[in-house]
Amino acid sequence: DATGAPVLNVFGGKITTYRKLAEATLAKLRGAFPEMGGDWTAGVAIPGGDFPVDGVEDLIAGLRADYPFLDARWAKRLIRAYGTEAREILGDAESADDLGRDFGASLSEAELRWLMAREYAVTAEDVVWRRSKLGLRLSEGQIAEIDSFMRSA
Repeated sequence: DATGAPVLNVFGGKITTYRKLAEATLAKLRGAFPEMGGDWTAGVAIPGGDFPVDGVEDLIAGLRADYPFLDARWAKRLIRAYGTEAREILGDAESADDLGRDFGASLSEAELRWLMAREYAVTAEDVVWRRSKLGLRLSEGQIAEIDSFMRSA
């Protein structure tokens, strides 16, 4: 309607409890919006998590086989951060140069663009501290370069 939809902001929580938090929130909202349906998240994988619990090593090995320019640390970081969606970031790259600018700590321009488009990252802080801990491996200058790139992209 013309008055707009209500907005709910949720702060805090952990990766281990996000589903329960979401289901509890929806249960409270369901009184006002019965069309929302019931709980459904327990059997649904998070984006990129559509693989067996014990399948991480196979994913890493497969990524390295398909993208031989990745070293073990880089491939592991991508799989741990993005799961099966790591391949979307890498696309048809045949070398690290195909991923665009290297900002350090294996963070490429392709990954930054993906984060901006798919995860709505806006600043370097969003990327290096909120969505990862790459800030521990990057200099202040590198982080400033990431921020500058993101503002101009």
